This record gives sequence, C-alpha cells and structure tokens, in this order.
Amino acid sequence: MKNKKILILANLDVGLYKFRKALIKKLIDQGNEVYISLPKGMLVQNLKEMGCHFIETPVDRRGINPATDFKLMMRYFNILGKIKPDLVITYTIKPNIYGGIAARFKRIPYAVNITGLGTAFKNENMIKKLVVFLYKLSCKKAKTIFFENEGNKQVFIENNIIKESRSCTLPGAGIDLDEYKMTPYPEESRNIRFLFIGRVMKEKGVEELFKAAKNIKKIYPEVSFDIVGPMEDDYKERIQSLVRNGIIYYYGYQEDVKPFIKKCDCFVLPSYHEGMANTLLECGAMGRPLITSRIHGCMEAVRDGDNGYLVDVKDVKGLEEKMMEFIELSYEEKKQMGEKSREVIEERFDKEKVVEMTLEGLGR
Repeated sequence: MKNKKILILANLDVGLYKFRKALIKKLIDQGNEVYISLPKGMLVQNLKEMGCHFIETPVDRRGINPATDFKLMMRYFNILGKIKPDLVITYTIKPNIYGGIAARFKRIPYAVNITGLGTAFKNENMIKKLVVFLYKLSCKKAKTIFFENEGNKQVFIENNIIKESRSCTLPGAGIDLDEYKMTPYPEESRNIRFLFIGRVMKEKGVEELFKAAKNIKKIYPEVSFDIVGPMEDDYKERIQSLVRNGIIYYYGYQEDVKPFIKKCDCFVLPSYHEGMANTLLECGAMGRPLITSRIHGCMEAVRDGDNGYLVDVKDVKGLEEKMMEFIELSYEEKKQMGEKSREVIEERFDKEKVVEMTLEGLGR
C-alpha cells in the first residue's frame, strides 16, 4: 500500500501512539499521507512529529448519548468530505460504528478494528441489541474487520454482524521486543512482589485481587502487592484503606511502568474481559511469570503451569490458590517461569509480525 491518503479515526492519543506507532510509521515510510482524527491529548504532538496530520475531534468515550453520538457521526461525514481519503482505519467502539457508517455511505474503503467488546455484549438487553444493530450497519461494507482474539470474532459471527471471510485475527497490537527487553529476575527474597497494572475498576478483577491479597497477607505477611494505574472515583476510599492497612502499595498512573515490572516477581491480571491485554505482553516480554483469567484476550499469553497460571473469572479462591502456589515455588522455578514468558511472547506477539499481518489485511 503506497502513496495513498489514509485517515485513522480513534478516541484517544495514548492508545494510538503506544500501540499503533509502528503501523503508522510503516504507513508513512511507504509514502502514504496519514491523517489522524481524535481528541486533543498529550501525545498528539508525538504523532504529528512522526508526520501525521491532526484533526481535532472530540469523542465522548462513556456510554451512549444520542445527541453527542449523532454529532460525532456528522463530524466524521464532514471530515471524510474534506479529506477525501483512499482508506479509513477505525479503532474502538464509537469511531468503529460512526466512522464506519460514514465511510460506508461515502463509499470509501475502510477497515474496522475491534480492540475488545467491553460490557455491551455481556447481557441480553436493549443496549446489546442497539450495539449489534449499529455494528451491522457499520461493518457491512468494511473491507476487513480486525479482531484481537478469536473469542471476540466468534461473538460477531454468532450475532450475524460479519462474515468470517472478511475477518482477520491479530495477536493484539503485538509488542516491541526491543523496547520491552528481557530483564534479570529479581534476587531471591522472602518479599515476593506481585504487580497489577491497569485502571482500578471492577472489570479488571480488582475486587477479587484485593480479597485474595488480604487473605494471602495473613499467611505470608512479607509478600507485597503493587498497584499501578489510575482509579475510578468510587475506589478512592477503598484504596486508601488498603494502603493504610498495609495490604497494598498504590502508585497511581505512571508514564513508564518498566521500573515496576523489573522489581516484581509475578504479574497478576484477573480481568473479566479484554481485547488483548497489553500489560500481559509487556510483563511477559520482560521475563515475568503471569497469573491471569481464563478468557480470550488474556489466556493467549499463558501456557498454564509453564509461564504462569490461568484462573476462572471472579474466582477469589482460585486466584488465591494460584498466587500461593507461585509463592511456594523454588527461586529457580520462578525464574524459569519468567524465561518461559519471554519465549511465549517472542513466539506469539512480535510487533513486526503483527504490523505485516495488518498491512496484508488492509491490502485485501
């Protein structure tokens, strides 16, 4: 794909820069003119310095609001009319739906990226029916629909949103193996450090993690739980209480999580749903054992019992047992688990391979 005008629609600069930077660079290097439409943010300047043309586009990321959503769709129609791109690439639910509808009716080739299903598909209710209807509208003429795991793809096929022939499953956004290098495992110590990186919210499994941490601290008081990431407002008092009682250390949002990965013994992510959990890929690439949920978007990064453990969603006891099983491993076994994590990530999630697969899908 060369010398084309490509428009990328997204809802956040951080995700676009952090996870799609390699793809965007490749598109620009091939001589394409790349436009990005998204809300203004701290990393927009980085994207502009790479050579992207920026179109500021407010996107309300929370919930369904007919007035603001219709306004967003009309804004996309307007942008497409002005830019007249040869190809549109969309990421996340609202750009996927409203950008997809605009590109479809403007008869511009477009590709949709499903980076996760969120809660919309969890219950049989009116919201699910509406989302399914809107996705059918937006995906009908897409040249390719990219998924980050097979489970999400099956949900779209079962709901008659897409035909399998136009789908392409990528191993997430992949991971830059040079940026996330294998790092030495922490020295042997009774102070085992578990690490969680992510937004502190129910869907990330923090309820189960906090309960398990409390119980484990009673048996292994020297074990530490590091929590890194922004929190939802309703967790503020809970976090303060857990910190006060010595159950967790809370570090809030961190621009660079590598120092926390380096000092941890094991990464834990008991999510309820994921597209592909990038934090698992980052920690695995740096040689850390992984404990995570037995769901699509998480389990692809783990060979159960080899480089970590899988636990059922919302299973506090199961999570607790696997964390204690990890604590009881010998130092050498823990270290070997970390080495196996690097192997799994190299084998399955190399960013360069993901970029090539994406370009193939876009060139259909």
